[in-house]
Amino acid sequence: MMMKSLICLSLVLLPLISVVEGGLLGGWKPIKDVSDTNVVDLAKYAIEEHNRQSKANLVFEKVVQGKEQVVSGKKYDLTIAAKSYGGASKNYQAIVLERAWEHFRNLESFKAL
Repeated sequence: MMMKSLICLSLVLLPLISVVEGGLLGGWKPIKDVSDTNVVDLAKYAIEEHNRQSKANLVFEKVVQGKEQVVSGKKYDLTIAAKSYGGASKNYQAIVLERAWEHFRNLESFKAL
């Protein structure tokens, strides 16, 4: 009986803990430090991949804000400041999927804001 009570209690508390920790499991969570080297590397990757795919010439400036979501890896929704050579700075939204253990990155979308 005691074991059943502990199991039931853990089934009730686990979702509550995940909400307290930053949202529902699988939900988007704000990135607290957008200057983190991995976040900056992902943003630079997004710019480089966008440039390669579209023959653009954007230059990375900084990560303005971002959020992350745990999926089969991590998905990042980044707002990136970039500019064309000699042009004005603009913000862009990039969605990047990363599976670090596989050394895999994929630019899922990239658009001007």
